[in-house]
This record gives sequence, structure tokens and C-alpha cells, in this order.
Amino acid sequence: MPHTASRYLVEGPRVGIRHITYEDGAEFTARARESKELHQPWLFPPDNANAFTAYAGRLIEDPTKAGFLVCEKDGEHGEGAVAGFININNIVEGAFLCGALGYGAFTHAAGRGLMREGLGLVVRYAFGGMRLHRLEINVQPANTASIALARSCGFRREGFSPKMLYIDGAWRDHERWAVTAEMIRK
Repeated sequence: MPHTASRYLVEGPRVGIRHITYEDGAEFTARARESKELHQPWLFPPDNANAFTAYAGRLIEDPTKAGFLVCEKDGEHGEGAVAGFININNIVEGAFLCGALGYGAFTHAAGRGLMREGLGLVVRYAFGGMRLHRLEINVQPANTASIALARSCGFRREGFSPKMLYIDGAWRDHERWAVTAEMIRK
């Protein structure tokens, strides 16, 4: 039987991760609109075609960024349905080999463990194929779901940064979480 290549960069039991494409705009923006209540006030993913094109362009064309979609392999929303997104931003090479993660689940996938599996796959891919050594997550202290996800994937809390990022019209405090390749290999 001939081998067929997977559509995913890495696969787990329930999800696979793949790079974001311009063709994902319609599904991504529809899911972002459906998930507005879940996301705000923490994040504001693009919910219209023009905003998505700009967003995807930054992730596709900027070598200091990588955008991934977490897709259900077999689910009630169909094969390949987008469950969420995970981006690696501010990728620094050289002696640092680090990137900053941002992520969000879509409403239909929230609370089902799909993002935990997907984040684990992105971490594995970042430390393998991308050859990074460290990944960081900056999260607002009241965003307990995001903190729980970081903790469940092996990230450790490293500190607190007052008024770190400008989000939703104000400078917001953030906790800093990180994981290194050695922590995952244990």
C-alpha cells in the first residue's frame, strides 16, 4: 500500500497541527466571530477577511513568526476543523533560540483538551524541526484558562511584568511562563 503524506506537521491522537494559510480565512474568521465572548477581553483574533489577510500575512511572510492551526482529526465538526490557533512570535535565533507563544481556542473546542494536545505538539515541533531552545508565554493574571493550559503543558512561572502589553485600550499586567527543551525531554 503506498504511503500518503500527512496534511499535518505533527499529529496526536485527536489533533494535528499545520501552518496557517490564506485559504483558512473564511473558517478562521467565522470561528473567531462565534468565539468573541470566549476570547475577550484577553485576545482579539481577526474576524473579517481584511483583518485575517493582514494577520496571516504577518505569520506567513515574517521569518520571526510562525502560525499554526490546531485541527481536529475526527470530530463532530468534520475532519480538519480548526479548533484553535497557536502562534510563535518574536523568534530570535543565535544564542537565544527563543519564541513567544500566543494562542486561543475556538468555542466549539474549548474545554475538550484539544488545545492542550495541540500546544504539546507545537512545543515538540518548535524544539525539534524549528530547533528552538526556549518558548515563553505572557498571560494576564486573571486569564485562568490560559494559565492552566500553560501549566498543564509543562511551562513554569518565571515572573510578573506590570503593564507589559497594550491590550484592549490599556497597558496590562502579565505573568511570564516558559519552558525549555531540557524540561520537555526529562
